[in-house]
Amino acid sequence: MAMKEEFKRIRHEYGKKVLLESEIDQNPFKQFKQWFETALDNKLLDANAMCLSTVSDKGRPSSRILLLKDFDESGFCFFTNYNSKKGIELEKNPYASMVFFWPKLERQIRIEGIIEKLDTTKSDTYFKERPIGSRMAAAVSPQSKAIESREELDQMIQDFSQKHGNQFKRPDFWGGYKLVPDLFEFWQGRENRLNDRIEYKLEEKLWIQSRLAP
Repeated sequence: MAMKEEFKRIRHEYGKKVLLESEIDQNPFKQFKQWFETALDNKLLDANAMCLSTVSDKGRPSSRILLLKDFDESGFCFFTNYNSKKGIELEKNPYASMVFFWPKLERQIRIEGIIEKLDTTKSDTYFKERPIGSRMAAAVSPQSKAIESREELDQMIQDFSQKHGNQFKRPDFWGGYKLVPDLFEFWQGRENRLNDRIEYKLEEKLWIQSRLAP
């Protein structure tokens, strides 16, 4: 298949801002909050979108885009089907990474750590907050499993709606996870790809800060 060669010349030169040790917060959670609020203030589309990467028990990585739904200094929360590919991988290997990328701000944040399930109360609360269509989709879709067609999925939704209407509880196979970090990296794009990279690594309950070469 012929491919246009122009893509090889696609290049955006960064340089809007800098990231200096003298200006960054010593607490990586507070630094994340600052950058995240800036993304929200700039009304970036899906500012809470992140790439979540998991690894199977055979060492094979996989990644997908999810939405961050909550965070504090205990970790970063998202919700999904526990029987999905990511859920199965996290059951066998509970380590993951998430990456936020905001091109307009020329910023990226990478976070690594261990995953733990949220308690059922938090999962129930968030499930009730979702629009009815999203709740129904979560209850019906056999996420990551092969299905015959889109029509089959639509029929599953229709059948579920006729049987349960709007009154149904969160299914046991759907709920929340929290990534508990032991590493952050804050990335600010700079000229000539000499990007600023500040890493925080948790060592004996202390966050050790380092500048990484681009």
